[in-house]
Amino acid sequence: MDLVFVALRIKQVVIGKNKSVATDIRAIFNAPNGDEAKRQLDLFIDKYQTSMPKLTQWAEDNIPEGLSIFGLGLCEFNRKRLRTSNMIERLNQSVKQRTKVAKIFANEDSCLRLVSAVVMEISDEWQSSKAYLSLSDDEFLD
Repeated sequence: MDLVFVALRIKQVVIGKNKSVATDIRAIFNAPNGDEAKRQLDLFIDKYQTSMPKLTQWAEDNIPEGLSIFGLGLCEFNRKRLRTSNMIERLNQSVKQRTKVAKIFANEDSCLRLVSAVVMEISDEWQSSKAYLSLSDDEFLD
């Protein structure tokens, strides 16, 4: 979950800022391996150290945590999906849509039952043919 918050924080920092900052941060996470990502992070810090010292300090403190995805040995396809917040955003959107339809719940337990059913349904979809992640052994890992 911490990785999701790193991605969301990057979005907050970059909004309204120079687009090259977003491009440079994206280059860090799009690197083909952990060593290249660290090299890109060092380049980022050197480039913005004087113009945006708070951003570079934040990057030094937080981006390495997001780079832990490289240590999992995943293929690029799965690495990209795990480092973005798309999965959790889609899950939240589905829960919100289904609870809006019901509008009023008799009690907290009835709401919990509906949300649990929605989450289980989505989990089944992820595990079946509508796979968001590629789980075959030859594709999952590098």
